Amino acid sequence: MRRCLSRHRFVLSVLILILFAVSGSAFADPRLDSAANSPAAQPLAPQTNPPVNPSKSSQVSEQTRTEQYTLSHERYEKAVAYSRAGYTLYFVSYVLGVLFLFLILRLGVAARFRDIAENASEKKWVQGLIFVPLLLLLIDVLELPVRIYWHRLSLHYEQSVQGWGSWFWDWTKAEVLNAAFGVVIVMILFAVMRRSPRRWWFYFWFPAVAILFGLMVIAPLVIDPLFNKFEPLGKDHPDLVASIAKLTNRAGVPIPPERMFLMVASQKTNAINAYVTGLGASKRVVIWVTAIQKTTADEALFIVGHELGHYVLGHIRRGFFLGAAGLLVAFYFLFRGLHWALDRWAKDWKISGPEDWASLAVLLLLLEILLFVSSPAINWVSRMEEHDADVYGLEVIHGLIPNSEEVAAHAFQKLGELDLSDPNPPPFITFWLYSHPPLAERLVFAHSYDPWSKGEPPKYVK
Repeated sequence: MRRCLSRHRFVLSVLILILFAVSGSAFADPRLDSAANSPAAQPLAPQTNPPVNPSKSSQVSEQTRTEQYTLSHERYEKAVAYSRAGYTLYFVSYVLGVLFLFLILRLGVAARFRDIAENASEKKWVQGLIFVPLLLLLIDVLELPVRIYWHRLSLHYEQSVQGWGSWFWDWTKAEVLNAAFGVVIVMILFAVMRRSPRRWWFYFWFPAVAILFGLMVIAPLVIDPLFNKFEPLGKDHPDLVASIAKLTNRAGVPIPPERMFLMVASQKTNAINAYVTGLGASKRVVIWVTAIQKTTADEALFIVGHELGHYVLGHIRRGFFLGAAGLLVAFYFLFRGLHWALDRWAKDWKISGPEDWASLAVLLLLLEILLFVSSPAINWVSRMEEHDADVYGLEVIHGLIPNSEEVAAHAFQKLGELDLSDPNPPPFITFWLYSHPPLAERLVFAHSYDPWSKGEPPKYVK
């Protein structure tokens, strides 16, 4: 039920960061994977009644009433420790990111990389092939200790089961993609900057939007399989495919069985999830094998129903247009910020002007600041959309699943227990980091949402 902001642990480039930060797409800053979108910042809430034995709340039956989010004492202590570590790493990583980029500029490292590239060739495309990977790799290597520490914590708290060899192989693949996308996008950017020094922020917006759309289409087909194994869902779960087909038909977004997939997430994580992704021919339903292993079939259908809500309610389309508008604002901020910074420190940083390859480090530094300060606004929009998707999920399974409100509430309870969700996130953390409403609020809402018995029309599914 979590929006898939962190299926991959890599930054495609400065501009890819903006693209997917503002659009809520499949890619995200690794910091978001390690903190803001980790179990530490996933849908949770203050505990409103004493902890109970989780075995009592893990039985799905007509007699069970999952009215509050509860944790045993042991899992409560683990959830608090795990969450606080995630919050701390999130903020520390941003501070370190700004510090590293400042030092790269202040110590003249970016200028040295530029000199290496320019001495290698007079051709701009050759220079880009040398400079961009050098800079991006250096930044990721400097940030690697934070990522390693977070993975170590995830292993310690049994959230991740991915071995270090597999983890480093994913990191290596991410770096290759990071360099490839980064080279292409940065070379387009600097070509536009050289052609129009005063209007590049506007003219570059057009190819950036095209790239955003293209990646939303190709990611499920090309990028996702590089990091996870996918199998046809109908191969081992034909009954679930039939149930999902009824759900998608009722939702008005029929997806054929051949586009329903099982992601073998159990090789890397204990978390549960499902999602609907792609556009046009790449549209598909994906269920993690952990969700099938650790939830009932009805609970899995509610998860799928929630994700279908994002499509039916236009969140994908709206996210694209909001993302496109956010790109234009972000590019203008980068344009103004770049000139402001170079007017003051260009000589100290040994940068000749905005078209200098070394100015990319300045853009990255500005981007760190932009992403950090814009996080609350981005997450506020996301929380509203997630609540609407909860409503849609409850309505679309009503009548198809017996006792649907309890099924949804119990799904939230399982999510919290399995993910070691923070039982009492500080309000500031919720405001700044949470992309979903607090879990306890979602659970209570799911259990109490019943417009049908009150003679009221449902909000979305008539």
